[in-house]
Amino acid sequence: MDGLTTSNVMSSDISGFQKHAPRSKPSTQHEPVDRKLGWIKYNGLEAQPNLALFLQEKRGSVPAASARFTMLTAMFLAALILITVHSQETEETITYTQCTDGYEWDPIRQRCKDIDECEIVPDACKGGMKCVNHYGGYLCLPRTAQIIVNEREEAAAESTSGRNNVIRRTPADPHRAPPNPTHQIQCAAGYEQSDHNVCQDIDECATGTHNCRADQVCVNLRGSFSCQCPPGYQKRGDQCVDIDECTLPPYCHHRCVNTPGSYYCQCNAGFQLASNNHTCVDINECDANNPCAQQCYNILGSFICQCNPGFELSSDRINCEDTDECRTSSYICQYQCVNEPGKFSCVCPEGYQVVGGRTCQDINECETTNECREDEICWNYHGGFRCYPRNPCQEPYVLTSENRCVCPVSNAICRELPYSVVYKYMSIRSDRTVPSDIFQIQATTIYPNTINTFRIKSGNENGEFYLRQTSAVSAMLVLVKSLSGPREHIVDLEMLTVNSLNYRTSSVLRLTIIVGPYAF
Repeated sequence: MDGLTTSNVMSSDISGFQKHAPRSKPSTQHEPVDRKLGWIKYNGLEAQPNLALFLQEKRGSVPAASARFTMLTAMFLAALILITVHSQETEETITYTQCTDGYEWDPIRQRCKDIDECEIVPDACKGGMKCVNHYGGYLCLPRTAQIIVNEREEAAAESTSGRNNVIRRTPADPHRAPPNPTHQIQCAAGYEQSDHNVCQDIDECATGTHNCRADQVCVNLRGSFSCQCPPGYQKRGDQCVDIDECTLPPYCHHRCVNTPGSYYCQCNAGFQLASNNHTCVDINECDANNPCAQQCYNILGSFICQCNPGFELSSDRINCEDTDECRTSSYICQYQCVNEPGKFSCVCPEGYQVVGGRTCQDINECETTNECREDEICWNYHGGFRCYPRNPCQEPYVLTSENRCVCPVSNAICRELPYSVVYKYMSIRSDRTVPSDIFQIQATTIYPNTINTFRIKSGNENGEFYLRQTSAVSAMLVLVKSLSGPREHIVDLEMLTVNSLNYRTSSVLRLTIIVGPYAF
């Protein structure tokens, strides 16, 4: 045979193979030149196993081994004679007549050729296995195995095509058209003949020759196919049923929604899915759209709204409504409260000014805007002012000092009138609490051996006042009834003086009481 072809074998039942390692080869053996790639096809599968695992050890009967030994001995003697004869002609000519185990010398072609052990060894394979000759050995294979041997074109003439299902083929040359096969090969189930006269897998999924159900997915295999369920489904008998991923270990952070063949995750209110579509992360509503009317504070899964001072949350807990501070208390301002958006302010009546934001204080117009004439004096009272004449004296009284009028003794009319009249002015707040001491009267000149008595001469018709003598020379005017303003009261307070000689005289203090319009 021209060369040595290594054959690889693959089978779905590898345990059915008998493996025999070849005997060791002397270092001077003649090795074949070429190597051919061999394939073994079994149950629709092709592979190239290691030759060392599958070469069948040469086996034979004892007579065959003896004959071989005799032949080798004869060949050795012949070679020795040839060496002796030609040793004088050339010392470099060497002839190899000993071959590796499994080969024998071909004297015609002057090289080693394979021994077909399947022909010469009786019952080479046991257990119903078939014998397949191999270069330098043989193989024991299942009878259903099909062997395809790749050969070069020049070795095709020596092939043993057709015996024991051994099919030899020449590899295709991509630079030339495929040769016309001299015979049609037979392929196993799931394979078909190609244009190069080789068996190739049939893609049942592509050709539609599978029998998978409409709810199944066809997966092509070498020499066959498989019907599988699509992702998200599992096979239960002949049916593909949906896998409820939500019943498996928790894929979703919050809620899982099962769908045909899949599922998806949902998050609780205030959360959103992260980029992994499983984890839920908090939504910062204050940064996203700030639903609050004024102040927004983010919390885990939600948010809270708060209002600025002067506002309060409405019933929707989002908007803010103005707080009417004026309605919360009637004492928030001394006079009047004015509500404003988010705040309030206090105002005071005319003649007053706001002090400290809430309290009303009288404005002294006599110091700020004195509108009285030159012959008048300005008298400020709570909430206003009045102008009084600088000379209040009336006939027959004459002005002797500021606000003091005296009736001269020389005038006969004065004998029946009080000797002097003093003009005084005072201001009280409206609705002042009673009883209340409001004014003190006192003698300016004290005479020995005299007795002073005090009384209200006029202006107390309604009994609002009471004059209480506090000493021999003084008395206190007491307000016993509350007065409401604005109004003016003129009260004459008289002091009677009597001495031991029964001398009588009197003095009058004309008190003008101005009651302000408010209680402040």
